[in-house]
Amino acid sequence: MAELKNPWRRFLARPNSDRTKTVGIALIVAVICGFCISTTSVLLRPLIAVNVEADRQGRMSAMLAGLPGIGAILAQAGADAVEAVIIDLDQGRIAEGFDPAGFDQAAVAAEPSTSTALARAEDLAGIGRRENFAQAYVVRSEGERALVVLPVYGNGYQSTIRAYLALEADLATVAAFTVYEQGETPGLGARIAEPAWQAQWAGKSLSRDGEIVIEVVRGSAGNETEVDGISGASVTGYAVTDMIHFWLGPKGFGPWLDAMRNEDP
Repeated sequence: MAELKNPWRRFLARPNSDRTKTVGIALIVAVICGFCISTTSVLLRPLIAVNVEADRQGRMSAMLAGLPGIGAILAQAGADAVEAVIIDLDQGRIAEGFDPAGFDQAAVAAEPSTSTALARAEDLAGIGRRENFAQAYVVRSEGERALVVLPVYGNGYQSTIRAYLALEADLATVAAFTVYEQGETPGLGARIAEPAWQAQWAGKSLSRDGEIVIEVVRGSAGNETEVDGISGASVTGYAVTDMIHFWLGPKGFGPWLDAMRNEDP
């Protein structure tokens, strides 16, 4: 009887049909499972981040290798053909003092001192804050620019959409577009990650009379600045259009792209 004075033993001594014991055991199991899941998540977080980064880089490499002429450049020059640069988005130029290999763009975007709050009217991508420094990639052939790759992202229907937009040397034509992260509706908006939909971006014109006009339309594309929409996923299509317009505009890579165009003979 003395043992039953212990609250834990007294609890275990209850009959298995006792409601209090049933609820208590269920609560204990839930707490233990929650603790295990949380601990596992924390321990695996660095490994997950490495895998996500590897997948992102792998998708970009696959996109570049599949472009006509670019695959041959990469095969011949290897990693030296792709130059990672950090862009000062406000100044429209390559920023000094950054190591591209260790650059954490997400951290820069989250830090108030290295990011800028966006007014609602200018925040086409729906991201709230924009990092002041962003990474981009330049592919060169025999010293000449062959391709510029811009990482772009924005809020979709129910997720953040992240993609690579590759521009041809003229900086006015899309070479490729590939989505590497999204959580849109399966079978609808999630189709933006399908190779067949992404393939139609190649060769599309970005602008008309100096204005960025490329867009995902409802239905079928009618000209060189339009991309076929996805039936039942118009919101996702609008989101892709808006994020591209944002990152090609004055708050994104626009000033840097303009500076490169002005430097060209």
